[in-house]
Formats: sequence, structure tokens, C-alpha cells
Amino acid sequence: MAQKGAETEMNTRVKVVFPANEPDAPSWPHIGYDVEKRSTEVLSMLRHRLPELEFTGEVYRSPEQAEQALKEETGNGQHRYDGYLVYMTALWSRIAEIYVRNANPVIVADELYSGSGGFLQVYSRIKQENLPAIGVASSNFEDIVDAVRLIDVMKQMREAKILVVADGETWGADQQTLESTQRLFGTQVTRMSAAELKAYYDATDTDQACAWRDRWLREALQVVEPDEGELLRSARMYLALRSAMADVQADAVTVDCLGLFYGDKLPAYPCLGFFQLNNEGSTGVCEADVDSTLTQLLIRYLAGRPAYVSDPVIDMATDQIVYAHCVATNRVFGPEGPANPYIIRSHAEDRKGASVQSLMPLGHQVTTAKVSVKNRAFAVHTGKAVANIADEKACRTKLAAEVDAQRILDNYHSELFGWHRVTCYGDYRKQLIDLATLYGLKIIEEDR
Repeated sequence: MAQKGAETEMNTRVKVVFPANEPDAPSWPHIGYDVEKRSTEVLSMLRHRLPELEFTGEVYRSPEQAEQALKEETGNGQHRYDGYLVYMTALWSRIAEIYVRNANPVIVADELYSGSGGFLQVYSRIKQENLPAIGVASSNFEDIVDAVRLIDVMKQMREAKILVVADGETWGADQQTLESTQRLFGTQVTRMSAAELKAYYDATDTDQACAWRDRWLREALQVVEPDEGELLRSARMYLALRSAMADVQADAVTVDCLGLFYGDKLPAYPCLGFFQLNNEGSTGVCEADVDSTLTQLLIRYLAGRPAYVSDPVIDMATDQIVYAHCVATNRVFGPEGPANPYIIRSHAEDRKGASVQSLMPLGHQVTTAKVSVKNRAFAVHTGKAVANIADEKACRTKLAAEVDAQRILDNYHSELFGWHRVTCYGDYRKQLIDLATLYGLKIIEEDR
């Protein structure tokens, strides 16, 4: 699990609720079942697997007990816990329904052969009524652990801050999007003008910038168009972004790069800066695209690895989708993972500045997603990385994935999500869908 760059005030707090029958009642799991003993075992397993979270457990034998406790925990608008796990250790208690209707986020997990009938009953209601809760019915305890981790992701999103560098309201950072972001995720968004970022740029240390320029020159497989002066300007922009983020305590930054560079308001593209931030475990995103920044943060906190934004191109002849952009990472498995080769190129559209052509590893599953905060929607599809496309047209990095191209074409909702999508290595479809469910989002599986 990736942690936020800034330390949080306290650990994520999860309450684990254990429904129970009266000891002398004949029912599943069996008469006289020791729920207190089982609750101690389950809490011990959770604390062992998720030591960064704080767990509190309670056994309730009536819905009235659970309802009163929940009222006390959520009174006066204050929430004592960041989320709830209802671990079904009894049939027909009606306790789980209290939580899925009155708390969020809530995970309901079946203790097989104990609460299975009640679990199926409440899960049916979750699905039929589109309640923001998820269910786990598995003999593998790790499936419950994976679900509980999502509560921590949501906590990190509530504590995250995004820095948007833009002049005026761009298509990705309008006021409605910023307000919707706060309401949906709790994520704060702060804005900075191009002139303010330029002041950070002007204040950068030349020796530090030279060190970063030399590092990129040394590590790159090849440098094609940009000269050393261009790389020095890119290094100063990276240092400027890093300083600006530190000053406002931002966990991610997104810049209206095209508009500001085309308007002569930025002395360099931020492409190499974003590349370096993403490699380090931070988050840098193109084009003042807040939706894509949120998506990339979700993936970072969920998977501990970077993603990258792209303009996808569908090729039905090869049954592929090509994720094309001039910003990418070359640490697709996380900051401590192996690095793949990259080439430093000019930016694609105007053939100016410096950007990255990342030659990403092939043969791996990749997950592509996108949040739309204004539409409260979430898109996802998966594929297999099969090629790095070499073509002088369009953006420099072009990762091709084998997919059901026709289905994605038919289900590509540009009116909801725009063109951009966000891609990471690994199959995170289920976890991301579960997260979207907990947020109450409309889910579109683009390849199904």
C-alpha cells in the first residue's frame, strides 16, 4: 500500500462489527458458538496484515445495540471511524443492513457457514438499491484484507491536496470540477497562476538543475531533439514544481501545460518534471486535468505505483488500444521497482521542449481507468501490454495493449470522461470497481 507523501494526523480507524446470536439459540454457525473468541482471532489477523490501520471490534446481539452505537459514533457530524467492516458471524441479525444504509464506507464480509444467508440477503439489497457498500464472500482471508485496504485509500484521498497551475478556468480545472472534487473525495484543490510558478522557476538553484540535467542525460537510452539548454530548463521546471508542491503541501500537481507554454507563460514544458515526480512516488499530471489527477492518486494509494495519462488510439485491425502521451513513467512497478529504458524527445505537437518516450515492459496486464467527478462516473478496462509503437505522428510514448477493441470503441463515453484515460501496470479492475462502488459512482466497464 502506498502512503501519502505528508504524514497524516492519525492512522485509519476501522470498526469491525460481529453480529451474534444469543448463546443458547439454535442457528448457524451452531448453538453456543463463541463469537467473542472468533472476534479476537479476526481482529488479530487484521492487525497482523494491516498494521498501519487501527481496528476496534464489537460484538452485537441485537440491531438496537448496533444502531445506538452507530448514532453515538456519528453524532454532531463527527465520525469516530473512517470505515466499517461487518463480519457476518450470525444469521438473520439485521445488523449489517443498519450499516449499509447509515454508514459509509461499509464492507460486509461473510464468515462462511456462519452468516451466509444474512450476507446474501443484505448483499442483494446493496446491488438492487445501488447502496455504496461492497461485499466479500470468500474462504481466502486476503480477499477481506484487500477490501479493508480500500478504507485506507479513501482516507488518504480525503487528506490529499492537488495543486493546479492554470490561468483562468481551463477545461479540466473549472470551478464546478473543483467543488465536485471536494464533495466526492474530500480532496482539496488549490490553484496557482503561471506567474507564481515562474517565480519558483526563477528561484531554482542552477547547480541542482545541472545535476538533474546530467542525470537524465546519463540515464536516458538516447536524447534526440532537445539540447542541454532545453534539458536544463526542464530540470529547473522540475525543481520549481517540487518547491511549489512543498509550499502548499500538495500530494499531486497538474499544469495547463499546453495552454501556458503556447501562450509563452512557461519557459519549459513540465513533461520531464512530471516524469521524475511519478518515478519518485509523487504525482504529476498533464493539462490541468483534475479528473485524471484524481484517478492517478487513487491508483497510487491503492497500488503503490504510478500511472500515466494518455490520449488513447483504437486500432481494430490489431485489436489493440494505444495509450499515447508525452509524459510517462519508466518505473511502472513503483519507485523501488525496476526501471525501463526511455528516450528524451521534443514535445510531439509543436516539436519544442523536452518530453519522454518510455519503452515500457511487455507481456504484463495493464488497467486503464478514469473518474468523472461532475458526472459521478467511473470507467475502466484492462488489457495486456504487447508493443511500444514507433511512429513520428502524435505523442512520443505509445504503449499498445491487446484488448477487445470493438467493445471499447462502442463503450467509449467521451461525453462523460473526455479523451484522456489513465493507465497503470497490474490488474486492478476489481479493486477500482469496489472503490467506485464505495463512492457511489456509476461504473462503466468499457471492454464488457
